[in-house]
This record gives sequence, structure tokens and C-alpha cells, in this order.
Amino acid sequence: MARVLVVEDDQFVRSALIRHLTEAGHAVRSVGTALEALREVAHVGFDLVVLDLGLPDLDGGEALKMLRGITDVPVIIATARDDEAEIVRLLNDGADDYLTKPFSVEHLSARMAAVLRRSRGGAPGAEPPSRATRVGGLSIDPLRRQAELDGVALDLTRREFDLLAFLAERPGVVVPRKELLAEVWQQSYGDDQTIDVHLSWLRRKLGETAARPRYLHTLRGVGVKLEPPR
Repeated sequence: MARVLVVEDDQFVRSALIRHLTEAGHAVRSVGTALEALREVAHVGFDLVVLDLGLPDLDGGEALKMLRGITDVPVIIATARDDEAEIVRLLNDGADDYLTKPFSVEHLSARMAAVLRRSRGGAPGAEPPSRATRVGGLSIDPLRRQAELDGVALDLTRREFDLLAFLAERPGVVVPRKELLAEVWQQSYGDDQTIDVHLSWLRRKLGETAARPRYLHTLRGVGVKLEPPR
């Protein structure tokens, strides 16, 4: 069961989502405006937010940025818009997934399960990793979701940690960008900019740049690999 906030101004769609999610065993609260959503998130602990973009008081994209300023709760965008450039922008702004209306309740449930699984650090009942993964001076602990570089804790977002941990499980192996989108972003499609933006943020925290990499190495047109400095 998850605590879900539905942000949707269309009463018909809103009622259908509430009914479906409640029947699936989730605890659901709902609001119809961006400002109400911000108030709810600020005062109530949620496991996931389903956010419509066409809200009456504030565009959902702006609401997403404001949400990211106060919480890292997973957000699934649900909207009728299907512009790929906007999808990439929303993912870069902190959305965890994106669904284009109309979508089936089964599709929503599958996306929710994937997002919740990643945010909680794995599937229920899964055997937790017995120890941290080490790559050179990097230490990544998937169970505690903590990472250190040369003994100093790294302040990573959830997505940055997921990306680093996924690459650390395959040290020295070039991981194709399509695989990163599928496994880290749970997306079957997307733009390379999505990965590049997060790699840039992660490099900054690792004290390196694309021109002078230490751990993260990009092979143009192929993929990305993580390996210790030589």
C-alpha cells in the first residue's frame, strides 16, 4: 500500500483515479489545484504524487519545480500533452515518470509499482545487498542509499544515486544509453539530454568534468561506464 496524492482538476478523471487506486489498496488524497497540492505535500507524508499538467491556477510543470523545492517524493506526470521535448524537460525537472492520457489503469499501476520499487530501494521481500559496492574511492551502499567519495558523504538526489549505483554494479562495462533509460528512468524512450543532464550533475559532485573525467566516462554514440581513476 502507498500513500498517494492525486492532483487533477477534471472531476471525472479524478474520481476514476481515486476509485482505482483505492480499490488497489492505496491510501488516496486528492486536490484540484497546484497550490492545494503544495500545501498537502508540505503537511502530509506521501509515497507518490500523480500530477496533471493542465491545472487551473498554475501549470503543472511549474508546480513540479516547486514540489522539488520542498520534497523528493516520486512524481508521475499524467497529462494529455505528448510533446517529446516537453517530456524530456519534465524528466530533467525532476519527474520520475510520464503518462499520456488516455491511459489504462493497468498501465498506471505498472508505472506506479516501478517508481515505488526504485524509490524504496527494491522489490518487497528482496534480499538486501550484504555490503557496499566499491569502485576506487567510491563506496555505494544500496541498502542505506548512501554514497561516499574518499570517505566523504555525497549529497545525491534519488535519481543521481540510482544512476551511480546502477553503473557501480557494472564497473568498467560500457552501459548503452537505452539500457540506462530503461533501468534507471523506467523509460522505453527518451532523449540523450535526460542522461547528459544527470551525468553533468553527478560529475560535479564527484569533482570531475566531461573533459577531465575521473570515474564517469562517456563513449560517444555508445554509452557510459564507471571505472576507478588510473
